[in-house]
Amino acid sequence: MNRKERRCSPLPVSYYVGTLGTHTEIKRVAEEKVTLPCHHQLGLPEKDTLDIEWLLTDNEGNQKVVITYSSHHVYSNLTEEQKGRVAFASNFLAGDASLQIEPLKPSDEGRYSCKVKNSGRYVWSHVILKVLVRPSKPKCELEGELTEGSDVTLQCESASGTKPIMYYWQRLREKEGEDERLPPKSRIDYSNPGRVLLHNLTMSSSGLYQCTAGNEAGKESCVVRVTVRYVQSIGMIAGAVTGMVAGALLIFLLVWLLIRRKDKERYEEEERPNEIREDAEAPKARLVKPGSSSSGSQSSRSGSSSTRSTANSASRSQRTLSTEAAPQPRLATHTYSLVGPEGRGSEPKKVHRATLTKAEPHPA
Repeated sequence: MNRKERRCSPLPVSYYVGTLGTHTEIKRVAEEKVTLPCHHQLGLPEKDTLDIEWLLTDNEGNQKVVITYSSHHVYSNLTEEQKGRVAFASNFLAGDASLQIEPLKPSDEGRYSCKVKNSGRYVWSHVILKVLVRPSKPKCELEGELTEGSDVTLQCESASGTKPIMYYWQRLREKEGEDERLPPKSRIDYSNPGRVLLHNLTMSSSGLYQCTAGNEAGKESCVVRVTVRYVQSIGMIAGAVTGMVAGALLIFLLVWLLIRRKDKERYEEEERPNEIREDAEAPKARLVKPGSSSSGSQSSRSGSSSTRSTANSASRSQRTLSTEAAPQPRLATHTYSLVGPEGRGSEPKKVHRATLTKAEPHPA
């Protein structure tokens, strides 16, 4: 078996010739155009009996007709998946029955067979087509705390693309003199090449990091920024926040205590007039002359004087009983009232002359 290789595009194309015909392997990127080769010399002498047929066997083993030429007619659009995308690339009657597919889709991948028949003679060509898909734009993520001395993991992954996909991390240069290499203590997770561990972060670890995902079809990349924070600044911020919270609580406590104290003082002032002392002496009753603004002691002395004058008048009446013609002195009537602790507002009682005891005359 003779094996040759040729490069018709950035991707390799190989073919070999065997007893069953020519076998070719072609790799193309999705959405591009591809031409599958098929050459013959059977149509030159007799073109009326020429038949050409392209067959596709997919990766699951299913076979279907792609395009045919028979009885001076071309039949294409035989499959719904390839409708409007397949055609003969050149003059198939002159010996070039190559197949062209545009745009290429991942479902076009498989083994293509070109069969040329004329006057009982056959020519077979086989092409293995591999459709490559570029990696989708990866998503860069960062896991961990961005503080000095801590560890951070950079994660990068593409959701789709032809396997295998290779990942490559690097640091982008933002200023002159910056190193594009990862920090010295970085480690790559070989079981998952999209993961990189940045160990023991320092302030110099801050920067822009780029992840590139690539395969045979192409490359895509994403970036993530790492900003390392100084530990002391975080402590100062936490302390300031704690101090503010404690100060607010202290002010609230002081205001609450002042309000409680004022409420207590107001309550004591309201309850003080209602208190009754058990050892307090009850007030004494006093005689008060109505309409007089003098004190109780003056009223008492006035009452005693009136009583003595009444008694003297009675004595004089006994001694002068025989002289009835003489006029009797009239007693001056005064109104007195007995005033006690709860009787000061009541109407005073009147003392009349009839209430006084008149002395009876005794024989000599």
